[in-house]
Amino acid sequence: MNDNMMAVFLNGIAQLEYDRDKLMPDHQAAYLDKMDAKMDAGILLGGETIKNPDQNQRTQFAAANLASALHSADESMAAAMCSYLAIRLPELKQVKIDDNEGEVTIELIFDEEYRKQVAVEFTGLH
Repeated sequence: MNDNMMAVFLNGIAQLEYDRDKLMPDHQAAYLDKMDAKMDAGILLGGETIKNPDQNQRTQFAAANLASALHSADESMAAAMCSYLAIRLPELKQVKIDDNEGEVTIELIFDEEYRKQVAVEFTGLH
C-alpha cells in the first residue's frame, strides 16, 4: 500500500493515478512552476478574474481544469493538472469529480487513502 498515491475519479471510476514516490522529470517541475507564474497574473474562477490567487483558489482552478480535461479527453492537460494537485497538495489523497448531466462537483479528499480498484473474476459459480 503506497501512502504517496493520489487518484482522480470521474463518476466513481479511477481515471488517473499519481505516485509521488516517482521522481518528477525536470521539465515537468518547470512546467508546474510556469503554471504558478501564469496564475500569478490572474485566473478565471467562477466567472470572475482573481489577481494573485491564493493556494486554495489555485487548487480550485487546477481541479476545474482537470475536470474539463477529463470531459474533453485532453490527456496531456489532465496529466498536468493531476501532477499540479499532487505536488502542490502533498496531503491530497483523492480528487472525486462527479459529472451529472453537466452539473460538475469536485471533492478533494485528504483523509481517505486511495485503494487501487481491482477487477474480480468469479469462476466456478453454479
